Amino acid sequence: MELVSIADNPSISDAETRPAVETSSTLTNTDRHQHQRAEQVRPRSEEGRDDNASQQPASPKPKKPLSFYMSIVMLALVALTVSWDSTTLAVATPTITSHLRGTTLQSFWASISFMLGVVITQPIYSSVSNVLGRKFPLLTAVVLFTLGCVVFAVAKDMTVIIIGRTLQGLGGGGLDVLQAVILSDITTLKERPLYLGIMALAIAVGTLAGPVTGALFAEYVSWRWIGWISLPFTATIFFLAVVFLRLRVIDLALTSKLGRLDWWGMLLFTTGATLSALPLSWANDLFPWSSWQTLVPLIMGVLVLVAFGFYEANPVEPIIPHRLFANRTFGIALLSGFLNGIIMYSLTLYIPLFFQAVFLKHPLQAALAAIPLAIVTLGFCFIASIIMEKTRRYRLQNLIGWILTTVFLGLWSMVGRDTSQATNYSFQSFLGMGVGTVFTTTTVQLQASVDLVDDMGLAAGLLVFFRLFGALLGQTIGAAIFSSVFQDSLASFGPLPESLRVLEDSSEAIGFIHALGRLDLPAEVMDKLIDVYQSPFQVLWMVMAGFSCVGVVACLFTKDYSLEREDVGRQGFEQH
Repeated sequence: MELVSIADNPSISDAETRPAVETSSTLTNTDRHQHQRAEQVRPRSEEGRDDNASQQPASPKPKKPLSFYMSIVMLALVALTVSWDSTTLAVATPTITSHLRGTTLQSFWASISFMLGVVITQPIYSSVSNVLGRKFPLLTAVVLFTLGCVVFAVAKDMTVIIIGRTLQGLGGGGLDVLQAVILSDITTLKERPLYLGIMALAIAVGTLAGPVTGALFAEYVSWRWIGWISLPFTATIFFLAVVFLRLRVIDLALTSKLGRLDWWGMLLFTTGATLSALPLSWANDLFPWSSWQTLVPLIMGVLVLVAFGFYEANPVEPIIPHRLFANRTFGIALLSGFLNGIIMYSLTLYIPLFFQAVFLKHPLQAALAAIPLAIVTLGFCFIASIIMEKTRRYRLQNLIGWILTTVFLGLWSMVGRDTSQATNYSFQSFLGMGVGTVFTTTTVQLQASVDLVDDMGLAAGLLVFFRLFGALLGQTIGAAIFSSVFQDSLASFGPLPESLRVLEDSSEAIGFIHALGRLDLPAEVMDKLIDVYQSPFQVLWMVMAGFSCVGVVACLFTKDYSLEREDVGRQGFEQH
């Protein structure tokens, strides 16, 4: 048996006591809002379920005001906008670089600057909003993101493009994480699966629409519309947030709030994350893995992050509280989010390239060929939330999702140019079932394992960060695998024709994919070249299946905690 809050019981009102299980002296309750309760504990079953949850009828819940539902619409728009913007540029970057006569180096920074800005700022936004309140950081993020869109749209050269994308990343990091944090604030754990499904649906729509609209704008309209098209969305988000988002105010003087911020933690994290993320971004593209340009900043960054981890035991309001990691299920949920990020980003990036390289499809055709995976992933993000809403369980679903992902990533490694379209689409569909299910159930798993309701927002923010950092690492792993296996596979090709000499540098293999369909080569030479390209993709899918297998094993050590909690945090929604 283990100890658990009586707040897990929906029959106990929010004004009654619940525990504050502390694992560190850093936790202080003196300045929590007045309804913060004293510590009490009672047993929870080994499965983590609340055995007494159904013994008393729940008290009638007040009807939610219109402002609550408009806030949900605002958060869904945030999820849609950020996910769309983060995926739309990939297919348009070559067109933009060509139009503005940019270099390969500038093209690289245009592609990576957005993600770097997002990864580095997410925990900062989460921590600052925990002290200063959610609304001001959210509006700041909207303004930065909008400014970045305008700068991008009016750019006359690649340097301005990079500045615009960086500003979008600095704002997008806040939008991405605060969407998850605010949703945790204004909903109870009992009702959250449904709303998480809505957010996952918005994210999936944005991720699906991004590459397609990016290709359409770049080829048939103007790439500048990638920037302009976001402005109506950001304007609507800003308006809805100002008018309808009514969160409880943290009743502290501004000087007291500023004194509680984890200034040294923010400095250490920003420094360590930047030093780590940059070499992970350019490894194998700009500099080899073994070069000092990659290894020195990476090692320094890891050391700074380790120092940051130790330091976080001290602040009053730490960016990453140690107490959260006392629960094994919480730690496994973060691992699952990290692995899910690696796999999802790799699939999003490399499956369209796979169709271009192996099936010789144009970029738009390749994006359309990957639609079965995107649509099924989208659908099961929502279906998983509905199943959790009905069953009040997440563990079995999460396990099934990981198993499906593992099996069909393995099967996907067998797909080649002779594979039938029916088999292709079937494998994509089952893979989407697994990936979509894991995406939603992992979020619920993480939040159900949090003891203190006021930590829900921080926990949600951490999961977003781990998932996106996994995406960044997935990009690096994918590029390293592709380059290494491609080089080995090319050795069996024999002497290269003049038109293929560029491939002697394996780091150019991915960039050369868009030219494959225009090559004038004999059929037997083209067949050999396609086989060379197919090999690294097959190895990549198997490596991703290995990561997914880790998710399966880790899931076996989690617990099914109760989803019946109806308490809200100190920045919950004001009903009046």
